[in-house]
Amino acid sequence: MIWGVILLAGLLEIVWAIGLKLSEGLSKPLASVVTVLAMVLSVFLLGLAMRSLPASTAYAVWVGIGVVGTAITGHLLLAEPIRLAGAFSIGLIVLGIVGLKLSA
Repeated sequence: MIWGVILLAGLLEIVWAIGLKLSEGLSKPLASVVTVLAMVLSVFLLGLAMRSLPASTAYAVWVGIGVVGTAITGHLLLAEPIRLAGAFSIGLIVLGIVGLKLSA
C-alpha cells in the first residue's frame, strides 16, 4: 500500500514538473492551477509515505520517479532530446529506485 502512495506521489511530481514547463513559469492560469495542485498533493503523499518509510528511502524514490518520468515525458511530449549518456543515467536511477525498494 505505502509503495502505491509513493508511486502516486512520484507520478504527481512528473505532472507538476511538466506543468511548470507548460504553464510558462506559472503565467498560464489553467496550467498553473493544475501544477500547483499536483505539487501540493505530491508533497502531501510524500509526507504520508514518510510515516512508514525512512525519509531517505521515501525521498529518493519520490525524486527518482520524478526525474525518470519527467525525462521520459519531456522526450515524448515536448520533443526534448535524450542522448545515450542520458539514457544510461536514467537506467542507473531506475536501478537505484529498485535497489531502495528491495532494501526497505
